[in-house]
Amino acid sequence: MRRIIAVGGAVVAVLVIGVLAFAAIQPDTFRIQRATSIKAPPEKIYGHIDNLRAQSTWSPWEKKDPAMKRAFSGALRGKGAVYEWDGNNEIGKGRIEITDLSPPSKVTMKIDFVRPFEGHNVVEFTLEPKGEVTNVTWAMRGPQPLIGKIISVFIDCDKMVGREFEAGLANLKAIAER
Repeated sequence: MRRIIAVGGAVVAVLVIGVLAFAAIQPDTFRIQRATSIKAPPEKIYGHIDNLRAQSTWSPWEKKDPAMKRAFSGALRGKGAVYEWDGNNEIGKGRIEITDLSPPSKVTMKIDFVRPFEGHNVVEFTLEPKGEVTNVTWAMRGPQPLIGKIISVFIDCDKMVGREFEAGLANLKAIAER
């Protein structure tokens, strides 16, 4: 019986070491990005991005917790505009602030997650006109600490967050093309 326990313990130890070793060699940063084409000029789309209050009309996370607490501060829109949220386990708690602008082609934001996991990332929206359409790209990048690397061994974060970006871009497209 002791031999079976010892062998089982050794197998578990090897698996844990293997997961940790694999996680440790993953990149120290991550980038998630999705894009869509919207049949509208960049100026029309930009107004839905540089205004954090307007983002609630197309954000994929807003409908996941109708009871979520929301607070806006700083500038009404553009650089210095701040949005803080505190929601259920799916939404978590955090803060986003617009930090840089290049109207009507780019909005850069700093996003800080408090829970369920702490994280400090950068979100960028870029808008590139191409004839009658505007290519809109939504990207998030940041450091990937060891815990994030371990989680990514078991969960495809690009796919999970990417789906939300795709839903948000589809919502933005529907609003901007009206």
